Amino acid sequence: MALKTARAKLSQAIKEAKSTHTQRIHGLFQDSGDSWHMWQGIQAITNYKTTSPVCDSDASFQYVLNDFYAWFEVQNNVAVWKIIPTSNDQVLCLSMADVTRTLCRVNPWMSAGPDNIPDRVFREWAEQLADVFTDIFNISLSSAVVPTCLKTTTIVPMLKKSTVSCFNDYRPVSLTLIMMKCFKRLVMRHIKSQLPPSLDPLQFAYCPNHSTDDTITTTLHLAITHQGHIRMNAVH
Repeated sequence: MALKTARAKLSQAIKEAKSTHTQRIHGLFQDSGDSWHMWQGIQAITNYKTTSPVCDSDASFQYVLNDFYAWFEVQNNVAVWKIIPTSNDQVLCLSMADVTRTLCRVNPWMSAGPDNIPDRVFREWAEQLADVFTDIFNISLSSAVVPTCLKTTTIVPMLKKSTVSCFNDYRPVSLTLIMMKCFKRLVMRHIKSQLPPSLDPLQFAYCPNHSTDDTITTTLHLAITHQGHIRMNAVH
């Protein structure tokens, strides 16, 4: 009787776990505009798993790969120039409350930038750091200059293929400063607030949960649909 009861409880727990898993997978496909969650659902259904590549044992490989990523800086001889805002232009001014709210919403799993400051520092000490960051952000907006030290990034190579044959098989991922990510989020939020409430349905820039993949997919869908209509009209 004890074994029978244990089997019944196990069977019931398995059914509940399957039902919960099914509901979670279905929830990933509820929002058609969220491509990231849709890809997660497709990977869960197809049991897609990535294999961890083996690191190269040659210590000089990192320097060769770094030179390959930095090749564009060697041939870049164009002087940097900026547009100085006139006195009539209304310069964006960020409030301390907005900066505090943005720092409190920092993703705790976000990778640190070149400064190696953990994201937990910005999240836990948001009220203490908001005053300083607000002054830095507003000075940068009023002078139309972003300090060079804030634009430094760390390039992390990610494999695009299972086997490596050349440097182009690596996809460079840029890790910027968390402070600059917050600054960008604040500016983009202000730009979004200035946009009209009704946008073109093919507008993907400054829209949440939209990316270049959505642009490519929509363009291909329109082209293939138009091509199908042309063929149907030709048949009739």
